[in-house]
Amino acid sequence: MENKVWDLLKEVRFPGMSRDIVSFGFVDRVKVDGDRVVVDLAIATHNRASADQVRDDVEELLKERLEGAEIEVNLETVTPPAAAQQGVVQDENLLPEVQHVVAVASGKGGVGKSTVAANLAVKLAQMGYRVGLLDADIYGPSLPMMFGIQENPVVQDNRLQPFERHGVKLMSLGFLLDVDTPVIWRGPMVVRAIEQMLGDVDWGPLDYLIVDLPPGTGDAQLTISQKIPMSGAVIVTTPQDIALIDARKGLAMFRKVNVPVVGIIENMSTFVCPHCGEETAIFKQGGGERTAEILGCPFLGRVPLDPAIVEGGDTGEPIVVSQTEGPHTEAFARLGEAVVAEVSKHQAKKISIF
Repeated sequence: MENKVWDLLKEVRFPGMSRDIVSFGFVDRVKVDGDRVVVDLAIATHNRASADQVRDDVEELLKERLEGAEIEVNLETVTPPAAAQQGVVQDENLLPEVQHVVAVASGKGGVGKSTVAANLAVKLAQMGYRVGLLDADIYGPSLPMMFGIQENPVVQDNRLQPFERHGVKLMSLGFLLDVDTPVIWRGPMVVRAIEQMLGDVDWGPLDYLIVDLPPGTGDAQLTISQKIPMSGAVIVTTPQDIALIDARKGLAMFRKVNVPVVGIIENMSTFVCPHCGEETAIFKQGGGERTAEILGCPFLGRVPLDPAIVEGGDTGEPIVVSQTEGPHTEAFARLGEAVVAEVSKHQAKKISIF
């Protein structure tokens, strides 16, 4: 019965939006006790009238579809704190020529987040978009190796000039440090480094700036989500349960700071044999899709574990460049199209609600 209630709630849209209240995270609790159904709504919005409308819509739908049940819908509204109240002032002029900032994140390391970010950025460029890729993984920058760049960036007019490979503008802390130099920084230094790579780099006009975040939910993630208007975040996970648990934490963090979650990508979904091409699910199967369904966000697709992808990352040539055909290339093509579609949807939603 409880699952049925959750499914019904997915039919309720926030006023003026095409997205349902479950995927927004506005349903705090569903409790079923015999014929009594209690739904607790917790909506962060400046528009109280819209929140009241959601409550009324939920009550009307459940009474209509759960005939004979006693329905109770409780509503709690919270006014979202301004960025200045959170200790960080969002600067809409920090990236004045960038249309969309999309973060690629993961709840834990080792899920191939940077590989996904790199190939997604290149695929978007191949689709005709102006794209930048910022390696914000302060403690483990991998972009220099993944794109085969060993030199230092040039400074012109007091601004760092990004490198450009395969149609993508690139910047990473790894370009500024020796490869064997460990980064042992506390939070404020991390925040300052992120700010400099956002504001002190001459990105120029971009349709998409893909930001490869460090794993987890720390200072770098919060700084970026609070400093600049973000179009959305992509969560990368693998199919096994432990990775999915961490992915949920990452998704919850973005929702708390009002960053739309574009969707979940399941990486290493199957292993592709380099000899016969057969696919084997070595990390279980379908976990990413199940998690997306439970959390009410889009499932963007699966990327297979292919030795060619690993080799491309080590040699500085992303797989979508070195091999233009194959299951991996098809997967990233689908991801690129899905990200464009979902970001377009979320752009208007964020402005309308908050």
